Amino acid sequence: VQLQAFGGGLVQAGDSLRLSCVASGLTFDDYSMAWFRQAPGKEREFVAQLTWNGGTMYSADSGKGRFIVSGDNAKKTVYLRMDSLTPEDTADYYCAAAQGCATPHAPSYPYWGPGTQVTVSS
Repeated sequence: VQLQAFGGGLVQAGDSLRLSCVASGLTFDDYSMAWFRQAPGKEREFVAQLTWNGGTMYSADSGKGRFIVSGDNAKKTVYLRMDSLTPEDTADYYCAAAQGCATPHAPSYPYWGPGTQVTVSS
């Protein structure tokens, strides 16, 4: 299984970004795909999940109401749309995959891609 996230960059507060994560080596329909983020000096935290059966789950804190996760089975790609970005959203964003059900905790995900950096200036 390989995951490659991209779409990060330097934006201003209030801007939007869409991150993408392309998966290979797996049957996309069988996997839960999640986004985590890690800010400098902080723990990695859950952001959102696209469940294996098409549902979604969001963090109660990170990006609540501003982030939307979606997927394209044909492209084996999961997206994270982020609106109204704030400097507090600055972090490395990681895509992760787990077969079947997965809890919103990093140890539940055996597969990780390299992060894509998002920097939000004030």
